[in-house]
Amino acid sequence: MTDPTSLTPDEVTALFTRADDQFLFARWGRPIAPVVFGVQDATLETVKGALEAVAALSGHKLAETDPELGANLMVFFFREWDELPEVPNLDRLIPDLGPLVARLKSVDANQYRVFRFDEQGGIKAAFVFLRMDAELSKLPADVLALGQVVQTFLLWSDTAFTDRSALAVMQDRTILRPDIAALLRAAYDPVLPVASSDPSHALRLAARMARAAPPS
Repeated sequence: MTDPTSLTPDEVTALFTRADDQFLFARWGRPIAPVVFGVQDATLETVKGALEAVAALSGHKLAETDPELGANLMVFFFREWDELPEVPNLDRLIPDLGPLVARLKSVDANQYRVFRFDEQGGIKAAFVFLRMDAELSKLPADVLALGQVVQTFLLWSDTAFTDRSALAVMQDRTILRPDIAALLRAAYDPVLPVASSDPSHALRLAARMARAAPPS
């Protein structure tokens, strides 16, 4: 029987191999200090709950503020991409914001993530943009929040979840897939580096997943 919490080394490698065939892994190198824009208090609490759940799962810390950046995870909810250039000072945080918005509009994108990295290659900041089109709007808030948080905790491949979601339905509840949960725990093992461009890193992740898997 296949262990639902395991992934093969090849499967782990694929999750961090980008469309240009470059392997690139990174996790947060500092506590995550989030701020969310464009939602009501109920949705804000839902996003906060998802962050707390994934932080507890991975063993990574959340913080009220980042000493360097204030907030280092910014999540924006909006209706149209044209709203982004109107956000004060966002163009200072996102270089070439205008051309980026034009490109996202041209492909009718409904989400986009931008990461910033520290000297060790670890994630030091992330910006999540969610255009609430018909597709995203039909998702329950908790499902949308959990999916976005998971995709922000690691630098996944740009094709990681195109064929299969990071989430799964179990007993009418949407949860994080057990194998992705196990990979998140392995990725935040303090023994491992915060970043790697060496595909052999996937072997180390898979080995830690296998070691932590419950006996069959």
